Amino acid sequence: MIIRVLLADDHAIILDGLASLLERNTDFKIVGRAGDGLSAVRLAAELFPDIVIMDISMPGLNGIEATRRILAANPKRKVIALSMHNDSRYISEALKSGALGYLLKESAFEELIAAVRTVMKGQCYLSASIAGVVIKDYVRRLEKTESGAFSVLTPREREVLQALAEGLSTKEIACSLSVSVKTVETYRSQIMEKLDIHSVAELTKYAIREGLTSL
Repeated sequence: MIIRVLLADDHAIILDGLASLLERNTDFKIVGRAGDGLSAVRLAAELFPDIVIMDISMPGLNGIEATRRILAANPKRKVIALSMHNDSRYISEALKSGALGYLLKESAFEELIAAVRTVMKGQCYLSASIAGVVIKDYVRRLEKTESGAFSVLTPREREVLQALAEGLSTKEIACSLSVSVKTVETYRSQIMEKLDIHSVAELTKYAIREGLTSL
């Protein structure tokens, strides 16, 4: 199967280098080159490439907006973003625009072939050097938006909730945690208030759903 590739970058030397690398493989065919985002959108519609290798920073229309337009016109098209930026904002916006891959220009020549083959299978590909950036950004966003047990309750409250869900009595929990019965009752009240759940049965369901116990 021949993979039809459209290259988009505003630097001719980058276009030449990418084309030279890809054309070493007999199953790759360069069907067009674009020097700006608007040209990339137009050529994607005219030339029917299987994949577009898209520079993020281009004049007229940036690569992120160009990617959105290309995929809006044909969602089956695949795009790999190419950039000198390893900032999470660029990566996030490129992926949100629909790009299935993100390569840094400094490593593109080494990884490009693998990236194209991976993306053609419908899988995502990220430069190894930015995978950590993506994970950190993902975790940071989760911490801001999550409302689950691990972000709402303190470690001790989670411990008490698990014990309650597993059927331990207040006295048994107090003994296992080396605290007073009154302290356990206070924890239970705090848990119920934070979660807006007011029965042990519902707390048990919640604890199972949140992964605190496998009962």
